[in-house]
Amino acid sequence: MATLVRSAAAVEPGRPLRLAKRTTNLFRPRRPSDGPGLDASGLTGVVSIDPEAGTADVQGMCTYEDLVAETLPHGLVPTVVPQLRTITVGGALAGLGIESSSLRNGLPHEAVLELDVLTPAGEVVTAAPSGEHADLFRAFPNSYGTLGYATRARLRLDRTEPFVAVRNVRFGSVAEVAAAIGKIAADGSWDGEQVDFCDGVLFDPGEVYLCLGRFVAGEEARTLAPAPSDYTGQKIYYLSLRERSIDVLRTQDYLWRWDTDWFWCSRAFGVQNPLVRRLWPRRWRRSDVYRRIVGLDERLDLTGHLADLRHRPRNERVVQDVEVPLDQVESFMAWFTGHVPMSPVWLCPLRLASPEPWPLYPLEPHRVYVNVGFWGGVPIAEGAHDGDVNRQIEMAVAVRHGHKSLYSTSTYGRETFDTLYGGLDYAAVKDRYDPAGRTPTLYEKAVQGA
Repeated sequence: MATLVRSAAAVEPGRPLRLAKRTTNLFRPRRPSDGPGLDASGLTGVVSIDPEAGTADVQGMCTYEDLVAETLPHGLVPTVVPQLRTITVGGALAGLGIESSSLRNGLPHEAVLELDVLTPAGEVVTAAPSGEHADLFRAFPNSYGTLGYATRARLRLDRTEPFVAVRNVRFGSVAEVAAAIGKIAADGSWDGEQVDFCDGVLFDPGEVYLCLGRFVAGEEARTLAPAPSDYTGQKIYYLSLRERSIDVLRTQDYLWRWDTDWFWCSRAFGVQNPLVRRLWPRRWRRSDVYRRIVGLDERLDLTGHLADLRHRPRNERVVQDVEVPLDQVESFMAWFTGHVPMSPVWLCPLRLASPEPWPLYPLEPHRVYVNVGFWGGVPIAEGAHDGDVNRQIEMAVAVRHGHKSLYSTSTYGRETFDTLYGGLDYAAVKDRYDPAGRTPTLYEKAVQGA
């Protein structure tokens, strides 16, 4: 902590504060930094775990991979574990994390009991749901570092079992899937079995799967499958949905089932080719490795130059997660599949665990949403411009009363942005904790690339 505070104090006035991080899960353009980043290298661990209370004190730069490794031996797991190993606790709380437990447990920040934050003013404060810094506690989610950086969080944990049993249920339309999600949200079960986890994949509008998981102990796991599945080797998780109606994974393997192939995005690197897969070291089959390759491509524009050499159109990068109300998901997917040639698509239902909305990402309490995740690129049509498809997606989400995560490209005008992302609430908290403007505003960071 002291190192971080000293590094913040050493940044000259007028220069922006920014964390020095080796990895990132952001996909929006950023201006190059002209100074040193804040040194948070000492804040990467788990401070303590209280098995009886079911809580953990965790430093802000601790990855969920490291946190899960510490909690599982106690029979505990974070209430929501974002699907990529190197997402940090602070990153998930200042951004937005989501996973298949989000229909039951909401979003990661809803399990926070208290939060230590290094504010842009250089002060470390403890924010909690009530008290002097309750305004910062409520505004921190979706602030993306513009209100400060989490140095420690006390998190509520879930009880767990050694295995997760998954039913992969196929549906013939998005309408059928939406109806099933509504039933699961109301009952907490499907076809007589409890549902602890719910997400899904749309391969095309007539082939959609829900993956319905529940914690199981060893004895029941062995009755369902002779051995748990392993998707860190030759097998590819998302393809298994078409092949297995019942699957059993160790809990830690279930939590990271998407990471090995970065959902399905490892296709772009040839890693799903059986020969390449055998030669590609297992330790490199990870989302952070793929992300570094993408980062290199971004810096050198290799994909763009290759398209030019082949006299083909360049691609617009379309990497987005959007939250669409359940009653609008059929309409949105009909629009999406007709306008954006990308598949598969991830579907992850969620519902806030809190009775009140969070001001910077104001989803309605008690309302069920579906996160639609799509990650790739589409050719820029003749006469079109880079960014057109992302703008169309933003409009399609907005007219359906949805929201879009801000980890990737955003094109909103300032007035629209402030309306969607709690501009008035944000401005008040920003003025209090960053009176000198040492970090960019949320609009400057999310849209203008500051």
